[in-house]
Amino acid sequence: MPDHVHVFAEAPPTMHPAEMVNRFKGNTARILRGEFLSLRARLPALWSRSYFAATVGGVSEETIRHYIESQNGA
Repeated sequence: MPDHVHVFAEAPPTMHPAEMVNRFKGNTARILRGEFLSLRARLPALWSRSYFAATVGGVSEETIRHYIESQNGA
């Protein structure tokens, strides 16, 4: 899909995935609305409420990075 984002992040085990996603969406929305003032009036929300989160254990960091890079333009 052309309107999705892959984020490969590391967090302490005490942080819930929902908290990570909420922080990411909140911080990026605030930064983008500050930089692009037209976003304040045109869009009620920059991000949808949905997300997908998964953990990796048996796969190397290199494999994950390769997968994300291969999604560019797909």
